[in-house]
Amino acid sequence: MTVHDVPQITGYGIEIEPLKGRVAIWRGEVLLAETTRAIAMYETRQAPVVYVPREDLRVGLSEPTALQTFCPFRGTATYFDLLLPGERLIEAVWAYDDALPESREIRGHVAFLPDSHDRIDLGTNRLREVQGGHMVGPLVDWLMREASAQTTPEAFTLELATRMRASGIAVSRFSALVWSLHPQIAGKHFIWESDAGVSTYAPTYDEHDSVAYRDSPLRHVSNGLGGVRQRLTDSSAPDRFPILRDLREKGATDYVAMPMPFSDGRRNVLTLTSDAPEGFTTAQLGLLYECAGVIGRFYEVFVQRENAQALLETYVGKRSGARVLGGEIRRGDGDEIDAAIMFCDLRGSTRLEEELERSAYLALLNHFFETVSTAVEEHGGEVLKFIGDAVLAVFPAGEDAAAAKGHALGAALGIVEALSAPAEGPAADCAIGLSYGRVTYGNIGSRERLDFTVIGRAANVAARLGDAGKRLGHRIVVSGDIKPACDSVIDLGQLSLHNVAQPVRCYAVEGPGCAAVA
Repeated sequence: MTVHDVPQITGYGIEIEPLKGRVAIWRGEVLLAETTRAIAMYETRQAPVVYVPREDLRVGLSEPTALQTFCPFRGTATYFDLLLPGERLIEAVWAYDDALPESREIRGHVAFLPDSHDRIDLGTNRLREVQGGHMVGPLVDWLMREASAQTTPEAFTLELATRMRASGIAVSRFSALVWSLHPQIAGKHFIWESDAGVSTYAPTYDEHDSVAYRDSPLRHVSNGLGGVRQRLTDSSAPDRFPILRDLREKGATDYVAMPMPFSDGRRNVLTLTSDAPEGFTTAQLGLLYECAGVIGRFYEVFVQRENAQALLETYVGKRSGARVLGGEIRRGDGDEIDAAIMFCDLRGSTRLEEELERSAYLALLNHFFETVSTAVEEHGGEVLKFIGDAVLAVFPAGEDAAAAKGHALGAALGIVEALSAPAEGPAADCAIGLSYGRVTYGNIGSRERLDFTVIGRAANVAARLGDAGKRLGHRIVVSGDIKPACDSVIDLGQLSLHNVAQPVRCYAVEGPGCAAVA
């Protein structure tokens, strides 16, 4: 059965009727509007709305405010402040100056928010009661009963599109653009197409700023400019956005882009494309319009988890982030593990900060952190934190202590090599300390402010070995536990390290770029 064969929706609609005779709208003793050309809009499950011609207002309006809302069968509403003697009612009046064809009768008319007026004198007219009853159907039933079983946004998108078609919505392409909190990507774009299934795109911030995005309905909706509705079979209507021309060439007949707000106020975007001969009906769009809030909550739940994971990975690392998301959120939660610990410090940072402009110093610092983080991750370690101008990283041993030590040493050598490569601007140099031992890997801190880190002698020794490297002029200094992983070392003897009770046998690593620093 094709989408064109499914039973059509009959439960949602709008009717617009003229009212007879004089109609007046009052706020206390102030006459807001008086007209003989009022009309009433009746919409399923909505209170009737009285519209009056703008020229029949008896009070002033402000210039259009920044607020705009969208309905896929009324269009984009513009809002105005109502200017009364001694009083200004914020965004109390709206108008659909470019109302869609289904609602063309309200063009040139305005309506008042319910709390902006006390009464409407309808004369001999009587408005109908709210019609429509409860929402029913396959889509509504699925959203209420089964949608919560979907575990990924991709699975939800696929099933949502399937249920929309089962409900009679003649959709051939559906997408949800959801903005995220991620240092590299602007959001996720889930796209379902009837002949291709679901695909996911993660636009970067560069793509977000590209011409293609600036000329898209997605930007129009996200920037609060209302929605987009265009019947693609109308050859006389100009293509406002390049994608509409592309969709028409593929056989599409109707297109809608509408806001999907989240509870935090962010404007995400739903788009629908139809290839049915008559496009979308008011009833089809009305059903989706009523369900959009629920649909948005599902996407919000999915993106909140993805945001939490992205933020945790960004600030505490992938392994630590996964452990926190897995439930290790109480003070003291954690494990005793064997690990190689790296402490990598930017050499000469105080002098560099004094000599360089702030922007140049920050650029150098970011280059240093990027170099260290890349090497650590490439060798199976995890950056736990940036401490001022230094990096603390961990290489868990698991069942293979020798491998962890080798990975830590490989990362250290990679950092030295990368920092020694010619680069524009001031060069960055480092002092690295490596140690191995048993540490506590988990949460420490106060009851309300926790830090996921490593605590133990190995971590303390690694930091002090970095200090010793600075003092003695070596780029990589390791403890005796790491020495077996090294090909060539210089024995530095037993060194007394700050806040370490017993002297530690230390070695300076020899190798490319590891020569003594003057």
